[in-house]
Amino acid sequence: MTEARAGEEPADLTEAERLMWRSYRTGDVCDLTARERERERQRGGAANRERSPEADDPHGARVWGPERAVRARVVALLLLHGPPPVPGRVAALKLRGVRISGRLDLSGGTVLPYVEFQSCRFDSEIQLSETRFATLRMVNCAIPRLDAARLHTEGDLHLPRCRVARGIRLTDAQIGTDLLVSQAQLRQDGKGRAIAADGLSVAQDFQGELLETYGEISLRGASVGVSMNLRGARLRNPGGRRALNAPQLTVGRTLYLTSIAMDYVPGGPGSSTPPYGITQTPVPGQRTQRFECRGGLRLDDGRFGDAVDFYGARFTLAQEQEVSLRRIQTPELRFVGERPERGRVVLSGAKVVKLVDTSTSWPGPGGVSIEAFAYENLAPRGHFPLARRVAWVEAATPEYSPEPYERLAAVLRASGEDADAREVLLAKQRRRRATLPPAARAWGHLQDWTVVYGYRPGRAALWMAVLWAAGSLLFSQYDPPPIKADEHPQWSAALFALDLLLPVIDLGQEGQWQLEGGWQWGAAALVLLGWILATTVAAGASRLLRRG
Repeated sequence: MTEARAGEEPADLTEAERLMWRSYRTGDVCDLTARERERERQRGGAANRERSPEADDPHGARVWGPERAVRARVVALLLLHGPPPVPGRVAALKLRGVRISGRLDLSGGTVLPYVEFQSCRFDSEIQLSETRFATLRMVNCAIPRLDAARLHTEGDLHLPRCRVARGIRLTDAQIGTDLLVSQAQLRQDGKGRAIAADGLSVAQDFQGELLETYGEISLRGASVGVSMNLRGARLRNPGGRRALNAPQLTVGRTLYLTSIAMDYVPGGPGSSTPPYGITQTPVPGQRTQRFECRGGLRLDDGRFGDAVDFYGARFTLAQEQEVSLRRIQTPELRFVGERPERGRVVLSGAKVVKLVDTSTSWPGPGGVSIEAFAYENLAPRGHFPLARRVAWVEAATPEYSPEPYERLAAVLRASGEDADAREVLLAKQRRRRATLPPAARAWGHLQDWTVVYGYRPGRAALWMAVLWAAGSLLFSQYDPPPIKADEHPQWSAALFALDLLLPVIDLGQEGQWQLEGGWQWGAAALVLLGWILATTVAAGASRLLRRG
């Protein structure tokens, strides 16, 4: 291409490029698919024959000839130093069904006009590093690679239904409003990443419904002002450790990693973008597509203003991979997806106000870690019996730790479930008993068998009544002589047995009578059993007082 001054039309433009140049000045769409149809009609023999959709499919196998090609250098000239608009019109570059030959490089430039590519093919990668745009829309385009590190847009960046062969780079990019990658198909670059967007900042929404990726999505330290939506997305990274790597991600409202209802009406062929927010989280009975993650997921140290939602999510993990939610903070965590068959779910250090889950969403023993996991309310979906909840805590603590039991008991007590809270603390004592030496373990079994570690005081009263009745019956058959003949109370077998059982209270019977032989052993047994009951009841009472 011959050198041209800013705003001046080069002399060696092709017919397609002249059409693009004129369309730019009027802000009209340069539609080479319509132009191609017109040529077929003029050639004859095709006037009454419907054109095959594959002919205009940018992802199809059909070759687009030079009549549908414009040079990337001409496109760059228009965007960076384009001519003024026709009076009364606004200049804009809108291309449809166009092949851009050569490498489109706008690095470091400032693009003022509105830019939109629809169903276009790019022969080489697009280089937008440190470029400034108002709004950039690329819809249903075939792109070898998009390098847009430190890109800055005042408005949207739209890439719906695009297919990118070697990944997208958005490191430290700043998107002024929305980032849209819904229904896109993205394959990995040379470093195994489908999206490399560490430090990305999106002022409003990140929309990625039905996104398909083959490689890691890296969003380390990224920020989304409102919501991040990956409903129905399929993230795959079979050759890497993680499919989504987003530690320190900040989302102003909700992160959706959920199923999506499929009974929506997609945008027609003339629409510039598909509809925002294809649908809400599906209800039972709707045809859905699950959010699938084949590879690890990492959201460590993330901050989410409203919720993290895993409704209907499916994780396919290798044994060493994790769904890592370490130290995340969010008002609500909805872990209501499918149970991972392998790998682990790690919530260590996370802080959640409300935990929404199901009894079938958590992995089995060794598959969950909840060390220092803080939550204030439980809102289970469906039937979640207490025994399953205790089993969840046991599965999350291969080695005994009291904190998860105490956290669950505190949450149950705060919701008014005192009896369930006692059952959880009893399960904690029984789990702790297995870690004790033999003597302490035997003492624990005795406390459990007699008064259930003090968590069921009614059983202590029952044992006391049984022992009192047995002692009364035993000593009713004995009339011992007094120690002091002229100074003793009247003999009462019932009071004597009760005085032996109560270790602190003195009823005036013990120590007044001479016991011999087996009667001494019987009295000693009652004293010993009384102390055991009193000790365990006192321990239980002290726990109740501490909880109060």
